[in-house]
Amino acid sequence: MKNSMNFVVKKPRCKPRKILRNHCDFKKINTFCNKKHMSENEIANKILGCAIDVHKALGPGLLESAYQECLFYKLSKEGLHVVKEKPMPLVFEEVHLECGYRIDLLVENKVVIEVKSVEVLNDVHLAQTLTYLKLGEYKLGLLINFNVSLLKNGIKRVVNGL
Repeated sequence: MKNSMNFVVKKPRCKPRKILRNHCDFKKINTFCNKKHMSENEIANKILGCAIDVHKALGPGLLESAYQECLFYKLSKEGLHVVKEKPMPLVFEEVHLECGYRIDLLVENKVVIEVKSVEVLNDVHLAQTLTYLKLGEYKLGLLINFNVSLLKNGIKRVVNGL
């Protein structure tokens, strides 16, 4: 087909493509493929969105364990790999100690989440999160206190060499 200036203009092909789908959920596959390259900050953004959803649904005043379980469920539902109560051994020189230190939630083996339900976050809470980051050689941690009326006031971002 030629227009008034003698250029050849091709008509776009509008044939519908046939999409073959098997029994797998495409959204989950797409999420799985994309999350491998997610940075700590991208993972943290997803975590914060899920934490806000949990806080909106439950509100303040519950035990830490309730928030931890709900956040674990919500993050897993989002297709993120989450480990609950990950043991953190302490290594001092040649001594390997299993002291009972545990990370509340570890997301994508990159971001540490320390869940709290306290009146006020203290320096000791920040120190605990930073210690987990150093022991596990992780770069980013989120200290989340669910016992606040507005969740953004209960979130502390803790970094280790970012």
